[in-house]
Amino acid sequence: MAADAAIALALWLLLPAVGVGEAGPPPIQDGEFTFLLPAGRKQCFYQSAPANASLETEYQVIGGAGLDVDFTLESPQGVLLVSESRKADGVHTVEPTEAGDYRLCFDNSFSTISEKLVFFELIFDSFQDEEEVEGWAEAVEPEEMLDVKMEDIKESIETMRTRLERSIQMLTLLRAFEARDRNLQEDNLERVNFWSAANVAVLLLVAVLQVCTLKRFFHDKRPVPT
Repeated sequence: MAADAAIALALWLLLPAVGVGEAGPPPIQDGEFTFLLPAGRKQCFYQSAPANASLETEYQVIGGAGLDVDFTLESPQGVLLVSESRKADGVHTVEPTEAGDYRLCFDNSFSTISEKLVFFELIFDSFQDEEEVEGWAEAVEPEEMLDVKMEDIKESIETMRTRLERSIQMLTLLRAFEARDRNLQEDNLERVNFWSAANVAVLLLVAVLQVCTLKRFFHDKRPVPT
């Protein structure tokens, strides 16, 4: 009986801790996505955002005729924040954000033949992250700082983190630019090959017709003896 009572007491003490660990929404992370938008279609995406944060969205059309698309961005309350027509790329920032789901729509309804390859990226900058970064410094006692100022360490770490995040974003954008340029070059190569083959076929046809015409001019038309 004593052992059962001890186990029950241990479980009762652990349950609140487990509940506290599972509480709260998961952290929102940056993301990127590339998708194929068919001709005459509209595609929408929903992204959850916390309150009082900064949301930056950037899109690029990296494939398809014209390299353009319609773009709209709506707030969780349904307010139209951004509306662009026939654009190849765009960068937009929402600050501060509202808690809820933001709606991003890409529209290719104006195109009846060509599909578009679209890349977009979402970047969050939450003010809560700064509080979490500063939390570890509060646990350090002043005697443990030695001769180095804690503020300098925090500033250096924050600067390094910001520069690394910006480097990752720039590399992602450069990769998107490279994909768009490669697709454009491949389309131009196909057009050059097609029209080159068509020109060669026309030249061969004209040459055959000229030879046949010359043969007719020099053909012996002497009367056949009876």
